[in-house]
Amino acid sequence: MRAAVHAATLAELVDKGYAALTVENVARRAGVHKTTVYRRWKDRESLLTDALAEHMATDIPVPDTGAIETDLQALARSIIEAFTSPTGQAILAAMFTGAAHLPEIAAARRHVFDDRLSRAEPVLRRAIKRGQLPEGTDPAEVLKTLAAPIYLRLLITAEPVNETTADQAVRVALAAARAGVLQQGHDEESAGRE
Repeated sequence: MRAAVHAATLAELVDKGYAALTVENVARRAGVHKTTVYRRWKDRESLLTDALAEHMATDIPVPDTGAIETDLQALARSIIEAFTSPTGQAILAAMFTGAAHLPEIAAARRHVFDDRLSRAEPVLRRAIKRGQLPEGTDPAEVLKTLAAPIYLRLLITAEPVNETTADQAVRVALAAARAGVLQQGHDEESAGRE
């Protein structure tokens, strides 16, 4: 039932957009009664948040190739692949346009990306353990550095994103991490010196 409701939620988002997304339409599409949906999710925002987090967890897998370069490359390429698909485009539109100013959508966006970061952090922890990145490297900061140029192009500049974009993002993130710029507590130290 959960998978059917998630699939219906994303299908409604792609077909009709966030503004027209209703629990009733999702339930109808999933073939369940709306009270079944409301028993599990209190409103459309919690339903959408759960569906988005689950979609991103399955659509953007966490690689384990044995090398940080290829792990990050696979991760960056899967981000691009996920967000250039019709479902990915609908997700971006829901999270960053139209209703993006609503507190519940901002909270949903934060939850989805926090979930995504926590799922991907083991990639960096393994690399630190293998000696491929310096001790004290902040996994979340490396992932944010990796994703930043991709999201800049997707959301701000509307430049095309492709494997070259992914590979360049990997090189930048790794260079910063290996230079010690993305150490845990680095921001607090820098702020204290200013």
